Amino acid sequence: MSKFLVFTESHNGKIKRSSQELLQFAAKSGSPVVSLILDPAAEALGLEAAHHGATEVLFSKDADFESYNPEVFTTALVEAIQKSGASTVLASSSSTGKDLFPRVAARIKAGVVSDGIEIQASGDDLKVKKPFYAGKCFATATFENTAVKMVLMRPNQLPVMAGDATKTASQSELSFTKPSLKTLIKAIVKGTSEKLDLTEANIIVAGGRGLKEASNFKILNDLADVLGATVGASRAVVDAGWVGHSMQVGQTGKTVAPSLYIAVGLSGAIQHLAGMSGSKVIVAINSDPNAPIFQKATYGLVGDAFEIVPLLAAEFKKVLQH
Repeated sequence: MSKFLVFTESHNGKIKRSSQELLQFAAKSGSPVVSLILDPAAEALGLEAAHHGATEVLFSKDADFESYNPEVFTTALVEAIQKSGASTVLASSSSTGKDLFPRVAARIKAGVVSDGIEIQASGDDLKVKKPFYAGKCFATATFENTAVKMVLMRPNQLPVMAGDATKTASQSELSFTKPSLKTLIKAIVKGTSEKLDLTEANIIVAGGRGLKEASNFKILNDLADVLGATVGASRAVVDAGWVGHSMQVGQTGKTVAPSLYIAVGLSGAIQHLAGMSGSKVIVAINSDPNAPIFQKATYGLVGDAFEIVPLLAAEFKKVLQH
């Protein structure tokens, strides 16, 4: 029987939804599930990991895990895989995951598949579906001649149920050999937004050039506040300096798959569609009836966004107050 190790990420003292997805998927296989938590608050997170299906928690509270340093994380993850005996390693296709796992794969000579959107596990067999060419086609990847299979899944691709508070897991501390660091992190300047990261958000309101200027993103922020959503943007408005790169959705930005994606003033360039086409419901608002975004939209509204968005915000507010 295969053994899973899930690289478990957290935000603001809670396990990220993307990691909850992976823990629950691994638990459904019936195989042992090890949650690896590298975080100064690891012990508290370990209990939450058990609620989502971990049968064992391997953790380190070392201060070096306060911020991401690839040298420390790579060494710790390599030793965790070896000590746990895991044959399948799952992680989110986050910025951390994409930077970390190629390093680990090279170190232990393992196979790794990133940007998975579907995953199937049967015994020792693992199949992962992933997009290619900006989502124009898809391929199913399998593993050959590798003792350890590693998969990075895009967030919001797997169902998540509420955690079971009755479940527990054994916890053990990971001791690892610290590397001689070539880099030292002096400081990290974080954004001031308290909203969920785009890759974690269940509802996203995104704006494009149709908003005309940066100050008009206020109407999106107002709608997002009503819905509890996160605000995103196209590359064009990021390049114009209207908003920061952390808000960019698309091929050169973040890949998202929320339950609801509201696209305002977005034409729907292929690079943007590649980053949000996995959304379950897409609502497009655009004054151009021929905008490509309407070909992907579940619902389309042709009209002036400056009239429609405030009206939507008011109506949603009425509904949600009842």
